[in-house]
Amino acid sequence: MIRGARILVLAAGLLACAVAPCPGAAQAIGDDPGRACREALALGLDVSGSVDDGEYRLQLEGLARALDNPQVREALFALPGAPVRLMVYEWSGPADQRVLAPWSEIGSPAALAAFQARLRAARRQPMDPSTAIAPALLFGAEALARHPGCWRRVLDLSGDGRHNTGPVPRQLDLPGITVNGLVIARPDRIAELSAYYRAHVLRGTDAFVESAFGFRDFEQAMVRKLLKELAILPLSGDGPALLRDDLPRRGERLR
Repeated sequence: MIRGARILVLAAGLLACAVAPCPGAAQAIGDDPGRACREALALGLDVSGSVDDGEYRLQLEGLARALDNPQVREALFALPGAPVRLMVYEWSGPADQRVLAPWSEIGSPAALAAFQARLRAARRQPMDPSTAIAPALLFGAEALARHPGCWRRVLDLSGDGRHNTGPVPRQLDLPGITVNGLVIARPDRIAELSAYYRAHVLRGTDAFVESAFGFRDFEQAMVRKLLKELAILPLSGDGPALLRDDLPRRGERLR
């Protein structure tokens, strides 16, 4: 666990838009003990200096299109009595995290369409070009902490490189959540970056890394990852397990 007042102050400052509405933003939903929530899923997108403007748009449009994939839509709406909650933010340097789409309950096609519209309306803003993975993890973890009643809480962190500033991600203590990764790299770098994410970023017994061979492959990689995240729920008394035998693998045709 990271110690020191500097980190605590930094973590508190990072969360302004994740734990409370920002000016001009829609009201973020909080946890309601009387309302079933199948899964809270926070998605963090890397917008550091290695990501150019075209790649930035490929991530946002790729995520929006992935959410519209028929299999993903089926998974999202599989349990109408316990909807999934989604939030998307972007990250780069130690103090640069920004919510693009605040917490939304995806209980209907209209709710999903509104969420996709927020992603497509986002415009890039100047940010520190460095890659600070630990603060990005803290930001997502604190956002998920607002939803303790959800059966599962998952942080989905995408990135195209190792951290190069701030604390080492593995030093963080992130109890109670699963952290998955989506690494974006050339085929000759995928194995190295995937190994780094497994060693330093992933958390939880069911955590996994998905890979995109460049930003043009981001949409298909995100579809595969969302299907895994939405299809596997913990076996508990709080809710049923939703398991699928037809999860796609790299190279398989997606509907």
